[in-house]
Amino acid sequence: MADFPEKGRKRRKEVRVGNEENMEKIMHREVEKQRRQEMASLYASLRSLLPLEFIQGRRSTSDQLNEAVNYINHLQRNIKDMSSKRDDLMLLSGQSFESRNEQSRNGNSNHVVIRPCLVGIEIVFSVMQTPLSSVLHVLSEYGLCVLGCISSNVNGRLIHTLQAEVNDLALVDFADLKIYLLRLP
Repeated sequence: MADFPEKGRKRRKEVRVGNEENMEKIMHREVEKQRRQEMASLYASLRSLLPLEFIQGRRSTSDQLNEAVNYINHLQRNIKDMSSKRDDLMLLSGQSFESRNEQSRNGNSNHVVIRPCLVGIEIVFSVMQTPLSSVLHVLSEYGLCVLGCISSNVNGRLIHTLQAEVNDLALVDFADLKIYLLRLP
């Protein structure tokens, strides 16, 4: 009989330990449930920020995260391209000291940037007095078909951005075209 009370006491300790373990498990489940709910909410907000073209037909979380990374990379490329275009426009606006000195020495007020683009070439030029028709005539002499033109007035200076279709970029001499455009009156 002396052994019996010890077993009873052990059972009570085991029950207490069991209750504590159950409470820990319950607490752990609740914490984990809250974590999953928070993650689901965060995934939903991320999904809402992505354009449809990046999440179309994709349902798994890993696919959504992968598309979010692709979208961020896409935005970074756009920023890089736009920064490059902004820098070119800043150069063309004639704000730098060197460009003013070069203009006064050469008497040339035109600036030209030519670069390849998806349809062929993009020509950005800044002019003081050269008519756009003169530039278009030069481009037609080079066999270029102008697809579009955007013109802006910055500090009294016209900045034109032209896109011209080119079948073979190797046939267009960028340096020669640039020199020709710079020499326009």
